[in-house]
Amino acid sequence: MSQGLWDQAAEEFDDAPDHGLTDPSVRAAWRELLLEVLPAGPARVADLGCGTGTLARLLTDAGYRVDGLDFSPEMIRRAREKVPEAEFWIGDASTPPLEPGTYDVVLSRHVLWAMPDPTSAFHKWVELLKPRGVVVLIEGRWGSAGLTSAAARRIVLTSRAEATVRPMTEAIFWGKDIDDERYMITSLR
Repeated sequence: MSQGLWDQAAEEFDDAPDHGLTDPSVRAAWRELLLEVLPAGPARVADLGCGTGTLARLLTDAGYRVDGLDFSPEMIRRAREKVPEAEFWIGDASTPPLEPGTYDVVLSRHVLWAMPDPTSAFHKWVELLKPRGVVVLIEGRWGSAGLTSAAARRIVLTSRAEATVRPMTEAIFWGKDIDDERYMITSLR
């Protein structure tokens, strides 16, 4: 999808339960999920493909220092309004213009699959991490779009020693029942 289409989508982006996290139970489920795998705050998080900043808001509220990146200026404008205490940049997640070796966590939700070269993009994401940094990817396969968990895991293992897949089929994360593949991959080393 082009930058212009993402700019247009920004207006209604948070209407989806898993995007805006406005339902308290959906928000609580995402908070619990992420806090189980992230190092304790105030760890520094690179939120790549941050959209309107919903996960940045959730993590900032939990004591994390978040830097968000998205290539849609309208998404970034909304993220800055939603999370004024975080830092946000307009940029391409396939080559993030963030300082290498400075993040405790690289977090990405439904972005890796959209990269022209997901393996190359992932290598650049790993370069952002401190030596014991954590990768958290939320991905899925929807019809003909996305990545299967097996494909995403293979990408992670090209530059990391391990990758743990956790299926995310529970309706509480999405605000509805789903019948496609959705999952989280964490990599601690």
